[in-house]
Amino acid sequence: MIPAFQKDDTLLADIRATFGEQNGFRLWWLGQSGFLLQWRGRHLLFDPYLSDSLTKKYAETDRPHVRMSERAIDPGRLDFIDIVTSSHNHTDHLDGDTLGPMLSTNPGIRVVVPEANRTFIAGRLGCDVDFPIGMNDTFVKDVDEFRFYGIPAAHNEVERDDLGQCKFMGYVVEFGGYRIYHSGDTLWFKGLDELLMPFAVDVALLPINGNRPERRVAGNLSAEEAAQLGKEIGAGCVIPHHFHLFEFNTEEPELFEKEARRYGTPYRVLRIGEKYSFS
Repeated sequence: MIPAFQKDDTLLADIRATFGEQNGFRLWWLGQSGFLLQWRGRHLLFDPYLSDSLTKKYAETDRPHVRMSERAIDPGRLDFIDIVTSSHNHTDHLDGDTLGPMLSTNPGIRVVVPEANRTFIAGRLGCDVDFPIGMNDTFVKDVDEFRFYGIPAAHNEVERDDLGQCKFMGYVVEFGGYRIYHSGDTLWFKGLDELLMPFAVDVALLPINGNRPERRVAGNLSAEEAAQLGKEIGAGCVIPHHFHLFEFNTEEPELFEKEARRYGTPYRVLRIGEKYSFS
């Protein structure tokens, strides 16, 4: 088991220590595609997976989800979350065992999701169908002090419902002059770089586990593609995700580091519970 850089009480203390910080923003990687963004005392949580629900679900199957890394924290202890996102309906991005406790301890929380997935999400979370805030690739929405731009994602295709709404999404989030792109799960489809270039994001959060049909799951950017995409869109920094959670579906971050250096892409690799500060 890969140990967390920091977890539980230590992680909480690190987060709480900068509640009043007014300069820049901070990101903590919580594993898989989960990132906590802190800015001026506000907290936005991208796609958290903080349970063992998938390990339990697939334990007696031919596709066991064996956990590689320690869990960062019990989701019920994150009682200061203002906004949480889901980029699509796969459980490591929409986990009832993570979001249920979080909704209970954060009564004012806002949940941002693809509009196409609204009914499914309401069923999984046991919430009113009108509760989630729906996004599409044509939408721009202000949620508290954060502005969300919808970006299509291909996992493995850019899938849409009967109304043309994206089932898989990424989000560019703008706040206080900063911009972050959280990809969700995606391949590099035609036009993705052109969509992202105008945002000149300060940080791009990109998957690196690749697309291998033998895994029997939808794929993502490879380590090389993440490094190249970050360079092409002019990201100030690329932080990789979607690795070191399950043994059957991962990549080594050292490969991404090698490719980032080859492309001249600014990057930072985080460990579970580690903080990235931008000022």
